[in-house]
Amino acid sequence: MSQSQSPRSSSATKSRVVVITGLSGAGRRTAAHAMEDLGWYVVDNLPPSMVPSLVGFARQQALTKVCVVLDVRSPRLVEQLPQMFAALADAGIDHEVLFLEATDDVIVKRQESSRRPLPLQGDGRLLDAIASERSMLSAVRASAGLVIDTGRLTVHQLASRVAHAYGGDSSAMVRIAVMSFGFKNGLPIDADLVFDVRFLPNPHWVPELRPKTGLSQEVSSYVLSQPGAAEFLDQTEALLVTMAPGYVREGKRQCTVAIGCTGGKHRSTAISEALGARLTARGFRVNVTHRDLGLE
Repeated sequence: MSQSQSPRSSSATKSRVVVITGLSGAGRRTAAHAMEDLGWYVVDNLPPSMVPSLVGFARQQALTKVCVVLDVRSPRLVEQLPQMFAALADAGIDHEVLFLEATDDVIVKRQESSRRPLPLQGDGRLLDAIASERSMLSAVRASAGLVIDTGRLTVHQLASRVAHAYGGDSSAMVRIAVMSFGFKNGLPIDADLVFDVRFLPNPHWVPELRPKTGLSQEVSSYVLSQPGAAEFLDQTEALLVTMAPGYVREGKRQCTVAIGCTGGKHRSTAISEALGARLTARGFRVNVTHRDLGLE
C-alpha cells in the first residue's frame, strides 16, 4: 500500500476509485506501480467483497484517489465483482475499470519467462488457463472504461499510458491517446476509433524519404502537403470535438484514436503528430505514441 496524503478526519470526502484487473501476465503490477508513483493509494489482491469497506476507510482518512488491483484467483471471486460494483454505485462512489490484456502468445512468453503458473492453471495447460481467464473476465472487459493491450508496450510505455489516463486531477474533458500503427502488424485491439490514412501517397516510394520517419520535418511536410491531408485532419478534429462531451457525460474519461498506414513509419506517424498538436491546442490532454515505429 502507498499513500501520498496525510490522513485527516472527513467522512464526506469524495473518493475516485480505479479498479485494475485483466489477464494474468498483462501488466497489472506495472500499472499498479505507475499508480503509486502518481500518488494513488494502492491496494493489491483485495477480495472484491472488501472493496466497499476499503473505500469507506479511504473516505474517513480523506484519501481521494484509491486504486484496487484485482486478479483471478477463483471463479468465486470473479462472481463477487458485480456485487462490488453495485455497492460502490449505491454509495455514490465514482469508480472505473482499467482492463489489461495481451494476446495468447505474449502471455505464454511472459509466463515462461517468469516461470510461474497462472492462478487457474493447476496441473493443466497454460493456454487452457488463459482461455478460462478470458471467459471469466469477458463481462468485466466489456464494461471497462479503458482497455489497454500491453502486448507491444514496454513497461515504460505502459506506465506512460497509465499516467496519461490517471495522472493529475479528474478533468471535465476526455483525455485522448493518439496512436500510429501499421496495418501489416495488425489492428490495435484497444483502440476506440481507427482511421486509415493509406489514401495518402506513401513516402516509402520517395528514395530520399524512405529511411526517415514521420517524426522528421521532411516526411511530415511531404505527408501534410498531400491533397486530402488537411481535410482529413480538419474533419477528424471536428469529429473528436463533437464526440468528447458525450464521452464525458457517459463517464468515459479516455479515448484511444488509432491512425494506420501500411507500416506505421511515415504517414500514420506524421498525421498522428499533427492531430495530437491540434487537439492539444483545443485544450485536450493528449498522449501521442507510435506503436510500430522502428519495426521492419
